[in-house]
Amino acid sequence: MKIEQKRIKIICIVGTRPQFIKHAAIEQCDHLDMEFITVHTSQHYDDDMSDVFFKQLDIKTPKYQLINENKANSQEHNEYMLKKLNEIFFNEQPTAVLVYGDTDSTLAGARAAEQLQLPVIHVEAGLRSYNEAMQEEINRVKTDQISTLLLVPNETARLNLEREGISGSGIVIVGDVMKDVIGKRNTMSKNQKSTYHYATLHRPYNVDEERRLVYILDTLNTLNQKVILSIHPRTKSRILAFGLDLDKFENINFIGPQSYFDNLNLMAGSTSIITDSGGMQKEAYWLEKPCVTLRPETEWRETLVNQCNILIYENLEKLEELIQRPFGPFDPDLYGDGCAAQKIIESIYNRFQ
Repeated sequence: MKIEQKRIKIICIVGTRPQFIKHAAIEQCDHLDMEFITVHTSQHYDDDMSDVFFKQLDIKTPKYQLINENKANSQEHNEYMLKKLNEIFFNEQPTAVLVYGDTDSTLAGARAAEQLQLPVIHVEAGLRSYNEAMQEEINRVKTDQISTLLLVPNETARLNLEREGISGSGIVIVGDVMKDVIGKRNTMSKNQKSTYHYATLHRPYNVDEERRLVYILDTLNTLNQKVILSIHPRTKSRILAFGLDLDKFENINFIGPQSYFDNLNLMAGSTSIITDSGGMQKEAYWLEKPCVTLRPETEWRETLVNQCNILIYENLEKLEELIQRPFGPFDPDLYGDGCAAQKIIESIYNRFQ
């Protein structure tokens, strides 16, 4: 008697801009006869941070999208995500649950899977900033502890897991899926002379306290070149709450959140990148643009080599000096060969077939 093999069914959890980008790479691969189901947690829920990415990256409409009227309360939304994901997993009975990165959606997906004793696949496992005050660090550590298949971007991430007692065949080095997607960009010529720095801010320790946020804006306002600052929804809400007059920052051109390719175009056309984003540190590196990261640490420590990326948190008066530094060369093979998504698919298939 022939026994019919059950098809591999993977539920993928997305909820934020970086996760949409990573998921786009996975969707566009050969799935080796596996079924992939997408759940959108609505952690980023406005059109500028969500719908536009699905359209531009040609991501299929998720089978499930969570709708919570009180997303502003992060703790309540986390509990809501956990409850709803648990219901979806119970009804779908997937082979495994795939989560990306280090967001609240990541941990909610991993916890809901654990409650139903479902295997967890963690894309971008093993990263560490070693700043335990960051929610992202808590999320990534806890997710790695739950995960069955840990897909890491490089050897450094694998060693981080090994130091924490996680080892074995469940760890696979695949590279970075964001590198897969960036190759499809339509950016400005690298030879075009730039007239601006490009900046983004959204970390709570940079925008949630008025004195800190004003300190950063005052610093950007004194730079010798114009600054284009893309305002994240979190940053916008703080600016409104503090009643800041943006007109006084004459050297800063404030613009709204950008779509994926528009953001890359602005990065590619800039003199340098000033950010607190993890993903943009990598994108700046692949675009061969110097980056100044307004954080005391980074989980992407390899970008710091050859001063391609520099950390600064205190003493922002040194920002102009840092922007003028010599930098490079860049390693074209940093975080893989741009084929991480297919390696992820093959790793899942080999693990669960």
